Amino acid sequence: MAGHDEVRNGQCRCGQVKFRARGAPIVTMACHCTGCQRMTASAFSLSVLYPSDQFEIVEGEPVIGGLHGATRHFFCAHCKSWLFTRPEGMNELVNLRTTMLDKAVDLAPFIETWTREKLPWATTPAIHSFEALPPMEQYPALVAEFSERRGPR
Repeated sequence: MAGHDEVRNGQCRCGQVKFRARGAPIVTMACHCTGCQRMTASAFSLSVLYPSDQFEIVEGEPVIGGLHGATRHFFCAHCKSWLFTRPEGMNELVNLRTTMLDKAVDLAPFIETWTREKLPWATTPAIHSFEALPPMEQYPALVAEFSERRGPR
């Protein structure tokens, strides 16, 4: 299986929280929603989706930040770096902030979401764009295309 042995390490800005993702990512994304703009102080957030069982915290203890609802955003308590998100109703997935990984250069966004809220000058190399989130029935095809385009690692 492509990417089966792939290991990606990451950490917050100060290094107090470290994590690891194993295996191939499911998909990469850029989110243009105003919530992500405010949490990143940028035009969009970048993320890479992994199965929860392929993700582990190896040092430190992240804390919940951002909105404290059903979707949980996790941060370093010391430097306040936004590390990952556990989406509401999707306990089997973890959405890592791409730039928190030690090696992120090959994880350009494949999908961009919430383009109806994007700043007009913000651009990404994403192949697929959605005004909000992609319809759930489109995810299997998007994930398959992402995997095919990434090829063996």
